[in-house]
Amino acid sequence: MRPSPTRRTVLTATAAGAAALTATGTAEAAPASADRPPATAQRPSRELRALLREIDAARIEATVRRLVSFGTRHTLSVQDDPDRGIGAARDWLLAELNSYAAASGGRMTAELQSYVQEPAPRIPTPTKIANVVATLRGSVTPERVYVVSGHYDSRVTDVMDATSDAPGADDDASGVAVVLELARVMARRRPASTIVFAAVAGEEQGLFGSAYLAQQLKAAGTDVQGMFTNDIVGSATADDGTRDPYTIRLFTEGVPSSETPEQAALRRSVGGENDSATRQLARFVRDVADNDATGMRVRVIYRRDRYLRGGDHIPFLERGYPAARFTEPAEDFAHQHQNVRVDDTGKQYGDLPEFCDFPFTARVAKVNAAALWTLAQAPGTPKNPRVITSNLTNSTTLTWARGPEPDLAGYEVVWRETTSPEWTHVLPVGDATTHEVDLSKDNVFFGVRAVNRSGLRSPVAFPSPQS
Repeated sequence: MRPSPTRRTVLTATAAGAAALTATGTAEAAPASADRPPATAQRPSRELRALLREIDAARIEATVRRLVSFGTRHTLSVQDDPDRGIGAARDWLLAELNSYAAASGGRMTAELQSYVQEPAPRIPTPTKIANVVATLRGSVTPERVYVVSGHYDSRVTDVMDATSDAPGADDDASGVAVVLELARVMARRRPASTIVFAAVAGEEQGLFGSAYLAQQLKAAGTDVQGMFTNDIVGSATADDGTRDPYTIRLFTEGVPSSETPEQAALRRSVGGENDSATRQLARFVRDVADNDATGMRVRVIYRRDRYLRGGDHIPFLERGYPAARFTEPAEDFAHQHQNVRVDDTGKQYGDLPEFCDFPFTARVAKVNAAALWTLAQAPGTPKNPRVITSNLTNSTTLTWARGPEPDLAGYEVVWRETTSPEWTHVLPVGDATTHEVDLSKDNVFFGVRAVNRSGLRSPVAFPSPQS
């Protein structure tokens, strides 16, 4: 194992322009910026590039148009008509996922996850909510789980109108199409960890389907280490006609929704507002999916969601799971939550498939695929990271628990200035569970990530103080 850089080399490099250090303490490259990949970036493997090449924009378009063909998919719409309503959409989605499972060699299963929602705001009578869920079981660490979702229900201007045509092409047939395409491509592969593909219902009425899914996972004690929802990922054209077809937004909260008063006090004491597990997940997405293999820029937004809106990642956040939302770069609200109509000026309203950009959605699917597949193949996020605070020193000792992965090669310590949004320094420390760095914990933020023998890295774990 190579030695840690010393305090002197780090301070010299910082004074010279904050050059990132190699493990020997010599200047190597400037820290990450908007135009430069983070120091923690991982280049796509040949395996991942092959997977991404299979993602098909034509299949995504076919899925969106098929979902639109059911007329309305409103949560309160008819459930026993074979051609129209949310029940018809539900049955078609289950059949699609079952067809992918049939090609998986027994690794994937598909099922309906149903319950009766009692009356609530936007649910006037007891209503069956049915998620359509496929699970691709991991072959090495199946207990570690990652979830990707889209919601298949739709709506028009009046959220209680369950009979008018509500095509919901962008919101959110596009997200469901991403989920189905990922399930199709990954079903024939063997991930190390488990991936759950979910088309959830009840989003427009109050996130009911995703809340039920998250609660079922929580009640089972499932180790969900990452969740992504794809909601409104079908267009790159804003309401003024401007286009940004190579950017996807990723909304990520800082202060955890599930934070207890004790956790809040700890966070305030160390300044961890930008280091929640969700923010580390977002940094990981940039590390593995903002590159030439996806053709996309991942624009991380430091918010849980947009103003006046909410998505299916929120129930996961509320239960303590790292979760984030993918949404197109700029929305056109004439094609969301609108009755299909043409106004007096000739302007078309309604969430119709002709306003979607299917090659763009395919690239969004590639971003998801790069993140999910790397998460599933890499080691899990290190558990129980700690920074030792028992003594006043100008060095930093970090500890963590060794992971269970049989191909675990070791760990890396990362750090950055407290004002930097990205990790800027990486130090390999070998197959150890403790390491001392000759830098003050008072001056920088530290983290730890795991590495396997294939060179894949986990998300970073942010340490808590231990006296």
